Amino acid sequence: MVRPALLLVPLALVGGALAGWTESGGGGHEQRAAVRRHVLLPASGTPKAHAAVRLLAASNPSTARLPVSARAAILVDANSGLVLWQKRPHLRLPVASTTKVMTAVLALERLGPKRIVTIDPSVPRVAPLREGLRAGERVPAWKLFYGLLLYSGNDDALALGIAAAGGRGAFIGLMNRKARQLGMRDSHFSSPSGVIDHGNYSTAWDMAALARYAMWNPRFRAIVRTRIKRLSWPAPTFGKVYVNKNHLLGSYRGADGIKTGWTTLAQHCLVASAKRNGVRLIAVVLHSPDAYPDARRLLDFGFALRS
Repeated sequence: MVRPALLLVPLALVGGALAGWTESGGGGHEQRAAVRRHVLLPASGTPKAHAAVRLLAASNPSTARLPVSARAAILVDANSGLVLWQKRPHLRLPVASTTKVMTAVLALERLGPKRIVTIDPSVPRVAPLREGLRAGERVPAWKLFYGLLLYSGNDDALALGIAAAGGRGAFIGLMNRKARQLGMRDSHFSSPSGVIDHGNYSTAWDMAALARYAMWNPRFRAIVRTRIKRLSWPAPTFGKVYVNKNHLLGSYRGADGIKTGWTTLAQHCLVASAKRNGVRLIAVVLHSPDAYPDARRLLDFGFALRS
């Protein structure tokens, strides 16, 4: 008898390819090299753990009137960190499941892909959206990253947070320390998933900075560009299929990530990445009634500027 795989259709964006994984704890060497190449401040060397990094600079952003409906938005040249266009870039807003970009960054830096995660009893009780992790089951970390970023599972977020830091509270502390290190001055995280809006907020500027940092990690890049991922799973599940609902992937030329989010308060949030002819752009739209059209307008504008 052939048992069908459990189909997991996400409400969020993201993707990856298993070929991008390495056994290192988090691709640290390659990511530090990227920091040396691209980070704006400090001017030399790898930033120390306690030192804030300046990832973006807005020396002369365009003042073009773009029909962007989001309450806040930004467009960034990911290669240089220069802000090309902005709308209320420092307005603090709830960011829903785009929070999981920070969760992924930290967990990737702390967990090797072959690390086996034992699911804590608190994980299956986390608020929806859940993919259905069971207490006590042992799951390779790399599978949880697909659940986190393709399906946007809140149980995946908590499972990875506990594995990376030893507990939910400790992981949230790491999230906020990492935000300070990355110069995210207007951000605060209160959960690994973003499902709770209270105390969980950021800005278009800060999320673009975080996205730029995250995309230096080859493991992260590999995950967030995947459209469909099929995985084997122990009985009684047998298999899962994560379907990426990022509408830019496969429909917008060069789109390769990154993450969507939605709650009633946050509305639609989108952190998008696209690359053409060596130019990579990052667009962030927060609290938008039309997140995908907003992101397309920003990316089209950016590629026209850089052509």
